Amino acid sequence: MKTSRRVFLKSGGLALVSVGLAPGWGPQFLRDAVFAAEPKKRRKTIICIFQRGAVDGLSMIVPHGDSWYYRHRNLNGIALPRTGAGAVLDLDGTFGLHPALAGLLPIWKAGHLAAIQACGSPSASRSHFDAQDYMECGSPDRVLPTGWLARALENCPEDTARREAENKVQSAVFRGVALTNQTPLSLRGSGALAFSDLRSFAVGANSVGVGAKKKQTANAANNGANDGGAAAGFEAMYEGAVGDVLHGTGEESFEAIRMLKSLTAKTYVPAAGAKYPGGRFGLALQQIAQLVKADVGVEVAFAESGGWDTHVGQGATQGRLARNLSEFGQGLAALYADLGDRMDDVVILTMSEFGRTARQNGTGGTDHGHATCFFALGASVNGGKVLGKWPGLAPEQLYEQRDLAVTTDFRDVFAEVAQKHLGVTDLEAVFPGFTAQAKNFRNVLRA
Repeated sequence: MKTSRRVFLKSGGLALVSVGLAPGWGPQFLRDAVFAAEPKKRRKTIICIFQRGAVDGLSMIVPHGDSWYYRHRNLNGIALPRTGAGAVLDLDGTFGLHPALAGLLPIWKAGHLAAIQACGSPSASRSHFDAQDYMECGSPDRVLPTGWLARALENCPEDTARREAENKVQSAVFRGVALTNQTPLSLRGSGALAFSDLRSFAVGANSVGVGAKKKQTANAANNGANDGGAAAGFEAMYEGAVGDVLHGTGEESFEAIRMLKSLTAKTYVPAAGAKYPGGRFGLALQQIAQLVKADVGVEVAFAESGGWDTHVGQGATQGRLARNLSEFGQGLAALYADLGDRMDDVVILTMSEFGRTARQNGTGGTDHGHATCFFALGASVNGGKVLGKWPGLAPEQLYEQRDLAVTTDFRDVFAEVAQKHLGVTDLEAVFPGFTAQAKNFRNVLRA
């Protein structure tokens, strides 16, 4: 029986964290060594960026035209002024971009950036952990065995037809990638690869444990660096558990890793003078761009950004939130510039588990709220607009008399992008128990 490349990756995703991989590997090498006959046509790719900690969407896209914004938030506290020093960057007379996100303004003016305001989950949970899990599963108030991105990958008819016609799974190894320490819940069940740094590429010792061999396999993985690196560690780890899997097409992938390791590392130079911020977030975005441009078959990429839980000392034009937004905006702008014309085939989508309270609290911050703001970037994005229905900030318009109300279910945004960009037709399979209807889409993507 022929074993597909996906079999040995299928059971939950592998955390890849530490064998030297040359950042400058070439597309042709990877096509020849790993994927044999990669299609020439560019794939459609979604890059999802999760802002963990519940970002204050009212500070990302500021509703400066709603007078209640300034009644809830003090100009000497966290409110962004309409005019003068540190003023919001007006977009349409009602909404403005936080000045720390100035790097995104040219993308907005080009019509390739849209904001979806008052977006979020119908779940009433104010728990970061629960709300993140629900969003990544695509199912409010319950955690599913698989993530929404994993199910989207499994329900792309065009891609499935192509693979069936070829009678093999091409590019399965890099279809889904996460530049994170471990596979995010969004990609659970897809066999996605998770690695914190392409320059340190290996199978993590804590990725998997297999039955009675758990202790033995963990030791094998821990000793891998002294016995042939990741390939040796991983093969030892799975030898007794998956039998023939590593002795067929799976072994080709490990040979590719060995070959990649043997290459001389080259410095990756972003295109168009793109300058990524320092730190893990900037590195993750840069390496996603590197993978996409290498034509290794990436269809879904995932990164995350933290530090958005601003209960204390949030700040306005300056301060903690402004610093985070500056890094975030710089990263998005660099990724967009670096990918260049590949943005014709890429959609970047940002998300956060919920927003912050409309009113600032007594410690100069905001508490856990409800709706927030998502961003979408790409040449196919219906950009230069704040999308969605604005619910208002008057007391009677607030959710539970404290939060921006959700008027766009996050699943409608995810479903629209999955359908229009990846080509998913069975949205029920991606969002079980939810009826996604075009009339509820926010026209995030142009038809």
